[in-house]
Order: sequence, then C-alpha cells, then structure tokens
Amino acid sequence: MSDLLIVGSGVTARMAHYYFTRDSEHTVAAFTVDHEYLTSNSFQGLPLIDFDEVTKSYPPDRYSMFVALGYAKMNKLRAAKYYQAKELGYQLVSYVSSKCTFLTDNPVGDNCFILEDNTIQPFVKIGNDVTLWSGNHIGHDVVIEDHCFLTSHVVVSGFTHIKAYCFLGVNSTLRNAITIAPETLIGAGAIIMKDTVDQGVYLPERARLFEKKSSEIDL
Repeated sequence: MSDLLIVGSGVTARMAHYYFTRDSEHTVAAFTVDHEYLTSNSFQGLPLIDFDEVTKSYPPDRYSMFVALGYAKMNKLRAAKYYQAKELGYQLVSYVSSKCTFLTDNPVGDNCFILEDNTIQPFVKIGNDVTLWSGNHIGHDVVIEDHCFLTSHVVVSGFTHIKAYCFLGVNSTLRNAITIAPETLIGAGAIIMKDTVDQGVYLPERARLFEKKSSEIDL
C-alpha cells in the first residue's frame, strides 16, 4: 500500500520521488504543500494536497512523510516544515542510496537525503534532516549535526564537526579536526583550514579572465 507523503512540489520533491520510487521500500502516495503554493491538484501524476488538510486523507498512523525542501534561509524553511510534520505525528523517513558507500555503524537521523556516490567512512555520525547530494567524501569520525546541506563533491576530512544549519558548496574542502560553527555558509571551491565562526560566510578567490584568447594559447 502507498505509504509515503512528500512535502514539496519543486525540484527537490521531484528528485525525492525519483529516488524513493526506484530505490527504497516506500511507495509515494501523494505530495503536499502549504496552501499558498497549491497551484494544481497533482504533481508527478500523484495528488497534490493542502498541508493544512493532509491528516484528513493521509493520517499519520498510516502514512510516513519526507520533507523535500532545499536549503533556503540556511535550511531553516526545511527545518520548520520538519518540525511541523513531527508535531502532526508523522514518522519522518530517510533515504540512503543503495549506490552510496556507507561504512559507519551509526544510523542516520530522520528525514535525511543521501544520494549516490557518497563515501561515508567508519564512525561518522549524521543527525536529522541532513542532505548529502551526490559524490561527497565524509571522512572517519566526522559529526554532521541537524539541518545541514552538503551539495556535491565536498570533502570533509576526519574528526571534523559540522554544527547545525550549515551549507557547504560544490567542491568545498574541510581539513581534519576542525569545527564548522552553526549557520556557516561555505561557498563553492572554498578551502577551510581552521574553525569557522557562527553565521560566517567563506568565499574563495574566483577565476579571472586572462588577457589572451584561447586561440592564442598553445596547448
């Protein structure tokens, strides 16, 4: 029997539907969004319903839920809906790709979304509502607290501690045994060599346009 509700009707929800449908024990029954985002009565060929009415047709004693929202407002929009779902009594499920190298004995928290080609080494601890997009390296003994979002090809070296509500951009690199403070935003390609500060924004130097054209370069 269909057993899973997905919160959202955007890109992340579409991706969640794809992964849960093809690579999990769950069957997606419907999508749900807040009333102001209810522009249709269906999404991905399934019912799209008002979140305020969700318990009437899909009660929490029969259905579980997955909050498929992105990293807006440093993950706080997703976290708010996560707590609303829990208050309604829903069990929040996680997705861990079968194509992920998952070596830690510690189970992930709820509402996690861990995609293919992630390498999660022994003794890693992953909290609730954490997204690891594809292709990240999570080194041994790393701790990732609740409501974080790691994009793709992020390298987190061993014994690093990532506090809650952080965002790590594509190809960012964290050295070992440092602490990433709450609500840290790390830009694409940044290299972090020491502890960050609360709500710090860390951006790398960007590539510059060279004075010659590519046709003038002898490769």
